Amino acid sequence: MRDAIALAARALGETSPNPVVGCVVLDADGAPVGEGFHAYAGGPHAEVVALREAGDRARGGTLLVTLEPCDHQGRTGPCSRAILAAGLRRVVYAVGDPSDQAQGGGRRLAEAGLSVESGLLAADAERVNAEWLTHARLRRPHVTWKFAATLDGRSAAADGTSQWITGASAREDVHRLRARVDAIIAGSGTVLADDPRLTVRGFEPHDHLRTHRRPLRVVADARGRTPLDSRVLDDAAPTLVAVADDTDASALESTTAVVRVPRSRRGPGLDLSALLAELTEREIVSVLLEGGPSLAGGFLAAGLVDRVVAYLAPALLGAGTAALGDAGIATLAEAYHLDIDDVTTIGPDLRITATVRDRPAPSRREN
Repeated sequence: MRDAIALAARALGETSPNPVVGCVVLDADGAPVGEGFHAYAGGPHAEVVALREAGDRARGGTLLVTLEPCDHQGRTGPCSRAILAAGLRRVVYAVGDPSDQAQGGGRRLAEAGLSVESGLLAADAERVNAEWLTHARLRRPHVTWKFAATLDGRSAAADGTSQWITGASAREDVHRLRARVDAIIAGSGTVLADDPRLTVRGFEPHDHLRTHRRPLRVVADARGRTPLDSRVLDDAAPTLVAVADDTDASALESTTAVVRVPRSRRGPGLDLSALLAELTEREIVSVLLEGGPSLAGGFLAAGLVDRVVAYLAPALLGAGTAALGDAGIATLAEAYHLDIDDVTTIGPDLRITATVRDRPAPSRREN
């Protein structure tokens, strides 16, 4: 199963709106005879790839897969039927499929007489497939908040300068992070201050892709302040500007795609849950939040941050802009707690990846 999880990870960011899935087939004696992963949406599923490699050696053997085999006809056929046709004796999957249309493969296989087990290394398999599982379970995109800061938590100096807090290696790593998501969100304040491109560049794409992905660029701009000559509105990638539903955005609408979203009840910005709902309608499974401290605070206050990726530079400023703005936390008891997943040195900087473990009660966030 560890091998299957590693196989699934090879396609991170390349299968949306489908999950990442890895599979290993063992023969009747327990020897590996086939492996595979789901490489891209519309392509063969991991189980089919592994069974093709195994051929007749799969008969009487065991199939291990990171996600419950699907039981529906989509762009490809049901994996449950392919498994039955292969003559396997046993199937082990790590995580049950929570999607309405594809679940039930484990039950069908058990009813056909196969030995079916679930839950093996489930936490590891969930971690590698966190984006899709969040989307399937919560009906919204998975949100990763990325920020760069000094060790004392400053994202800009007192005079406003912020380029570059981290080194070139960390900035290249950010582009790899962008390449894994479906959309990148920034606020209008970031667009006005930094004029970012929010594109993927600076490294070679994966060996089975010809070009980099082009994640949707989303500007959260309640007042419609995005300048028409902003680099985020160029043709390097698609862009969607989200404005408040009472904002005059006629100039922007003549230049780019615009979506109207209700205003937040907590402040002057947008209703961020409504914004994510609009992105869900566009089959956006994963989002990278690259906005400034105010937008990050708004997402955190709304309980909409699932993962945090922090790039920390070995520097101290003592004053300047904090990486995180008001997140509706008034006391230590309301603090968000994280589980550290990874700590890696990248050039002179440190990258910390963490999963949000628990959130303040909604009643506190509504105050």
